[in-house]
Amino acid sequence: MPHQEMSQEMRDCISNCMTCHAVCLETISHCLEMGGEHASPQHIRLLQDCAQICVTSADFMLRMSDHHPQVCGVCADICDACARECESMADGAEFMRRCADACRRCAESCRRMSSGASSTASM
Repeated sequence: MPHQEMSQEMRDCISNCMTCHAVCLETISHCLEMGGEHASPQHIRLLQDCAQICVTSADFMLRMSDHHPQVCGVCADICDACARECESMADGAEFMRRCADACRRCAESCRRMSSGASSTASM
């Protein structure tokens, strides 16, 4: 099987996934310190889910897995949910807005990756 070179679009998506992973983990710490609804089990779980699926998506793309489009599709859905929830809790908190922005960027790039495996190889 010939070696396929990774496209710039995929490299960008991996970068967005890794950034979102880190930002979600940082946000968990902030949320636990804030308490209240920010520290609710369902919110923390969503942040954890988002961080984990982002690093998983990056892993699938890095190894050029044939299954990365499916994983990226799930990642986009979870990132969208996390972005909505963080935005709804932002209320002036810059770290929540930062998390929502990182999740949106990741969701957009993962959605492009999930739309077709043709994006894996550069033309």
